[in-house]
Amino acid sequence: MTVTIAIEPPRQAGVLKLLELSDAYAASLYPTESNHMVDVATLEGPGVSFFVARDGGTILGCGALVEAGDGTGEIKRMFVDEAARGLQLGRRLMDAILERGGELHLSAIRLETGIHQPQAIGLYRAYGFSEIGPFSNYRPDPLSIFMEKRLS
Repeated sequence: MTVTIAIEPPRQAGVLKLLELSDAYAASLYPTESNHMVDVATLEGPGVSFFVARDGGTILGCGALVEAGDGTGEIKRMFVDEAARGLQLGRRLMDAILERGGELHLSAIRLETGIHQPQAIGLYRAYGFSEIGPFSNYRPDPLSIFMEKRLS
């Protein structure tokens, strides 16, 4: 398997299918008011770097870095197809996102994730993310964890 990770447009059939799987997964874990997904139009907007992990023509994972406009960025729509889990794609996507954050001279990268996703939380902690309070337009939510990694 030869996996590549590159910035690509989010509006393509394989990505849309992956985002639908992500939506269904989140809906199985959390009520609607605790799901903070962004839509494809947002992912196509300015200041968004959308990464796609693929093996040849098969899309296996994705993740976006959304610039907040204040010198920070937020990770959105990070998801790996269940069939591709265990291949370290989450780590490879995280590497690409953090590298992009450095290229953009961001001071920090933030994220919101849910309490019922221990693998994601473990990945973020392994990359040096620590818990913070709600940021941007988020409100306190007992089902959410907010995290930040300061960049040098």
